[in-house]
Amino acid sequence: MVDGADALFLLVSGAGAHVDGRAVLDVAKAGGVRRVVLLSSQAAGTRPGSPSHAPLRVLEEVVRDSGLEWVILRPGGFHSNAYAWAEMVRTRRTVAAPFGDVGLPLVDPADIAEVAAAALREDGHAGRVHVLTGPGLSTPRERAAEIGRALGEPVRFAEQTREEARAQMLTFMPEPVADGTLAIIGEPTDAERSVSPDILGRPARPFSDWLHRHLAAFR
Repeated sequence: MVDGADALFLLVSGAGAHVDGRAVLDVAKAGGVRRVVLLSSQAAGTRPGSPSHAPLRVLEEVVRDSGLEWVILRPGGFHSNAYAWAEMVRTRRTVAAPFGDVGLPLVDPADIAEVAAAALREDGHAGRVHVLTGPGLSTPRERAAEIGRALGEPVRFAEQTREEARAQMLTFMPEPVADGTLAIIGEPTDAERSVSPDILGRPARPFSDWLHRHLAAFR
């Protein structure tokens, strides 16, 4: 599957505990791949012992020890996580979320894609860990208001308790991932609240930019 490729973008679902990273990279090397770009998570660096992100940290070490050129991307939370609010915005003009006034520098997936493409195709990234964030802090309450402005209608923010949010998350994610996510969005570390240096030669895209491109999901 990788014959003829000289670079591999490695993206795993979930926390990556189910992935045999060494086997994947052995296949890649046998096919002629010489560079691997791993999409990890910021929390693999900030919370390496957390059950939700420890498997990604292990996968990072496998990549580092592979003998290939490597680049690790550690994005924070995504602007596109707002898709979780789309149905309630469409039907009730409401956003329900916990920790309404806790800000994080969320990142646009389009920016992640641009950095990944550069790391795959250009020199100067080998052996580096790129932390990827947005241009500044934004809170769930602020993002709800921004959705309302974009729609031209008020969108109410309903603050969930941690327990309410956890119960909702457990309907679609494993317990360790739910608990790890709540820890980050509720009690972020200084590193998780920090804006990363510019990598693309321009400012990172703000939430408003992502929202403009995907507003149809909320109408």
